[in-house]
Amino acid sequence: MIIRAKSYPRAGLIGNPSDGFFGKTVSFAFSNFCSEVLLYESPELEILPCQKDQSCFASVQELVRDVNLHGYYGGIRLLKATIKRFFDYCLEHQIELHNKNFTIRYQSNIPHGVGLAGSSAIITACLRVLMKFYGVSIPKPTQASLILSAEVDELRIMAGLQDRVIQVYQGLVYMDFDKALMKKKGHGRYEQMNAKLLPPLYIAYQEDLSEVSGKAHNNIRERFNLGDKKVIAAMRYWANLTDQVRDVLVNGETEKLGSLLNKNFDRRRSIYRISEGNIRMVETARALGASAKFTGSGGAIVGTCKDRKMFDRLKKGLGKIGVRVIRPRVVESVSAYSQS
Repeated sequence: MIIRAKSYPRAGLIGNPSDGFFGKTVSFAFSNFCSEVLLYESPELEILPCQKDQSCFASVQELVRDVNLHGYYGGIRLLKATIKRFFDYCLEHQIELHNKNFTIRYQSNIPHGVGLAGSSAIITACLRVLMKFYGVSIPKPTQASLILSAEVDELRIMAGLQDRVIQVYQGLVYMDFDKALMKKKGHGRYEQMNAKLLPPLYIAYQEDLSEVSGKAHNNIRERFNLGDKKVIAAMRYWANLTDQVRDVLVNGETEKLGSLLNKNFDRRRSIYRISEGNIRMVETARALGASAKFTGSGGAIVGTCKDRKMFDRLKKGLGKIGVRVIRPRVVESVSAYSQS
């Protein structure tokens, strides 16, 4: 039996980066790209490499380009961390696993390092095939927390829950990471929304603008922990924007959405160090009539795009500075794995 699972990139529509600071966000998953993990029973447990794990290069220049794009580690570490956390979870909850072995591999075409949550997509798909292979059911909020733990606790990757929640639930999700609730239950309050509430959107990205999430977050964590009033006020501001966007969508007042997205980025710019290339991408999109904010930590933006003419202007104008523009296809919450 071959088990396959897919997971999709996400865009933080509003509220980010407050998800890691007990804030609120609205995010959506979209199917223009995907990560897929394949698993089948085998005599030994084996993790197969994919192209991102290559160790043979045509030249030094090619090696350097690969390191700049993917870092020193590919996706195998993500699979290892997920398998370990899944095993730990089952051990902690006294879930007995059968002793069959498996071979597992992954592939992904999600643009790397541009704030579309490509790494957590691989982990999410991996967790899905493991649950199917072992016949283990894990509640969705707990799945998201396990995925975060694989990255933060096992791999020391700075991250928040937003990416993992939307990739587990898919579709369009409102998230409230209330501190008291997080402390009590280990997860926030997640509300699945109707993706048809969304107006026409665009996503634009440029791979050479990618930033490591921890680096992109500057020293905000330290400032937050020290009670920096400016940082804490920003987190509250983004949480409030999130509630406004939720109301705007529910009430069908989508003409108000663009200005709220712009406000999200403008406040971010006031406390974060943002590269000139990322600022140029946002300002170019706005000059062409669209709203714009980061989908994540930098390298990609999301915004409203009211008609085909504006979309064509964005493709042409952003294309001149090496930025690709797409219409995101929001993926609804459906069965995420198949078997053959």
